[in-house]
Amino acid sequence: MRLLKADITKLEVDAIVNAANGALSGGGGVDGAIHRAAGPELLAECRTLGRCPPGEVRVTQGYRLPARLVFHAVGPVWRGGEAGETDQLAACYRHCMELAREHGVRSIAFPAISCGIYGFPAEKAAPIALGIVAEMLPESGVEDAIFVMFDPGIERAYERAFVNTQPNG
Repeated sequence: MRLLKADITKLEVDAIVNAANGALSGGGGVDGAIHRAAGPELLAECRTLGRCPPGEVRVTQGYRLPARLVFHAVGPVWRGGEAGETDQLAACYRHCMELAREHGVRSIAFPAISCGIYGFPAEKAAPIALGIVAEMLPESGVEDAIFVMFDPGIERAYERAFVNTQPNG
């Protein structure tokens, strides 16, 4: 596992994870960037999948992206922490790792799901994300799990949590 400050749409990995909305329709932030970079074929495929509830993930082709696949993970909107947000966020990462195994993904890049406009506090999200991926990594077949940061505050939260997920952390 590693942290990287980069543009997720330019990474040459088997799969990238999209912090998607429930309609899988593109939008702002990383979702909009992925849809723009992949081209209109991505939205056309997403439209065939219907809605996706929080905590679940849908898979599409990568189209014009360097990544072969896009895992559209719908994270929870933060409502104070008492509405199942933690479980829904954990389910996103768990499902991504299960799908990685099913699709033979060796390299995967994750954004900070729900930490942008959905308002999930990064200091709460980072240990969940890193912990689940670290736990599932040995059985997944994934050799390179990358957490892509875009915001300095989120990056610091992930750096702190990353130290604590290491064997000597």
